[in-house]
Amino acid sequence: MIRARCHPALAGLLPEPMPAARALPNWFRAMPSEVTAPSLGGEAVRTFKHCPPMIDAMSTGIIMPLVTDLTITENQLSWDWDPPILDDARISRAPVGLHVPEQTTGAPFRAASNAVIKFLNFWTLEAPEGWSLLFTHPFNREDLPFRTLTGLVDCDLFKDGYVHFPAIWTDANFSGVVSRGTPIAQVIPVPRNGPALEIGQMSPAQIARNRTTQEALSSDRGVYRKRFRH
Repeated sequence: MIRARCHPALAGLLPEPMPAARALPNWFRAMPSEVTAPSLGGEAVRTFKHCPPMIDAMSTGIIMPLVTDLTITENQLSWDWDPPILDDARISRAPVGLHVPEQTTGAPFRAASNAVIKFLNFWTLEAPEGWSLLFTHPFNREDLPFRTLTGLVDCDLFKDGYVHFPAIWTDANFSGVVSRGTPIAQVIPVPRNGPALEIGQMSPAQIARNRTTQEALSSDRGVYRKRFRH
């Protein structure tokens, strides 16, 4: 179990973290199940809405939401949010911070944008003993005008601190509002001592099973979902 806690004075003011399955984007929910493909002579094809690995990835872990509306106009970022002053806590009252561009020196994403922001997180996150938390950009959310950078934190030990989320602003032409509750990070629990890697060649029996699997996948819809997925 991942435990998320906030300061009592902020309870009810912050949008709560949520299971990622509850935060599937509207574009995915609205996606049709089948479409006509002119490149295939008008044949009907199923969309990514039928792709279990994609759905499972987008539904894994928890989503951390943006705490308040952010308004972006002419490369200016502003907000209207006035949380209480916490005399017994050390955390900014601003919903975002900034990294100076020099902090990304040598990184390939610096050329794309000099706007390196940091979404501030007001929730402490506690992982079970022996587990770390992987923080990353919400999976398959290329519709967002930013890209959250990926980090791994041992949140069974760092359970009383705040993990914030640096992000690159990728849409230089964006103008408008990024709404409160927008997913800003996806959090995936991972065991700290994961399995080792073994490299080898398939045995004759494994080759036969591989061929059987590939033939099943190509001959029947839904085989992966029915046979290879919990």
